[in-house]
Amino acid sequence: MQRLQAFKFQLMPTGEQQRDMRRFAGSCRFVFNAALAMQKSLYEQGDKKLGYAGLCKALTVWRHDPATGWLASAPAHPLQQTLKDLERAYSNFFAKRADFPRFKKKGQRDSFRYPDPKQIKLDQANSRIFLPKLGWLRYRNSRDVLGEMRNVTVSQSGGAWFVSIQTEREFAPAVPTATTAIGIDVGIARFATLSDGSFVAPLNSFKKHQRRLARYQRRMSGKVKYSSNWKKAKARVQKIHTGIANARKDFLHKATTTLSKNHAMVCIEDLQVRNMSQSARGTLEQPGTQIRQKSGLNRAILDQGWAEFRRQLDYKLNWNGGLLIAVPPQNTSRTCPCCGCVSADNRRTQARFACVVCGYANHADVVGAINVLERGHRLLACGEPALSGRSMKQEPTEATQAAFA
Repeated sequence: MQRLQAFKFQLMPTGEQQRDMRRFAGSCRFVFNAALAMQKSLYEQGDKKLGYAGLCKALTVWRHDPATGWLASAPAHPLQQTLKDLERAYSNFFAKRADFPRFKKKGQRDSFRYPDPKQIKLDQANSRIFLPKLGWLRYRNSRDVLGEMRNVTVSQSGGAWFVSIQTEREFAPAVPTATTAIGIDVGIARFATLSDGSFVAPLNSFKKHQRRLARYQRRMSGKVKYSSNWKKAKARVQKIHTGIANARKDFLHKATTTLSKNHAMVCIEDLQVRNMSQSARGTLEQPGTQIRQKSGLNRAILDQGWAEFRRQLDYKLNWNGGLLIAVPPQNTSRTCPCCGCVSADNRRTQARFACVVCGYANHADVVGAINVLERGHRLLACGEPALSGRSMKQEPTEATQAAFA
């Protein structure tokens, strides 16, 4: 089997190289926005959109136009790769896999990609990499790059520049050393509760720095926009955001690595995080209710990183020979794992579960994890949605209550 893997390192460029990277990222952003504006204009006129070949012809015109002749100083392959990215974004939109492409803004995810590995040289022994029109750049070599190089992406984040080297290599399918299966119920009070009763405490990286971040954001809002003091204040805010993101990323990687190595099968709820964290503000005609409470809940949900947790579990279990199963999340914390009773009265509080029929009691998150594991086994065995014996919305009948009385 083949494995695609990216190795990301922080660059240590000179001042001239930093200026060149900013220019190259700006050139790619200009090409993307100009091509997107052209495609939107054609669409509004009712004409057929241009393909990649037509966009490349337009790029050639821009590079030779005296008004945009500065594009010629940027490497050609990253500019062409930008047009490929736009073409892919259009295809994903028409296939209903993504939203319509948006114009790129300066300072937000500035990056450019070298798609041809023949133009790139990697000297791991001396911790440096050669990129066209940039020369040799030193990087913080924290691990070996394995496999055959496919492409290299240079990006800026939090005031620093990074290089991401994507490689491809053959590997034999792994055989899991662990033989256990576990169910996971993710939450806010407990980040991840396991079906064996243990749990992972939440990090809440954003919540820890929320007040300090708000203080620096207020200072930034009081400065004249784009002034020197405004840029300094913005750099402080970016530094806090970078620290929050790095702490969350480190926490998720450690948690998912431990789970993927210790369990052969992991069952998790198929949560739609984007829908769960939608704003409750509403519209002028239909304003939302309890907006402040919903905003706090949205912040808490997004602070956990559930989607990234599931993504990391998926590929790490695949690498270790394990299996990740996503099950329907409906009523996992309201279903009794002993008698199968589904009732809202089973969970009167956030943490306490007590079945109104058989009297089974446990922590609600543990009950949810147990039900997630059971549904995972059913889904694996039957190949269909694993629901409980009776309807998910059905209350206990009088006969069932009498049987356990």
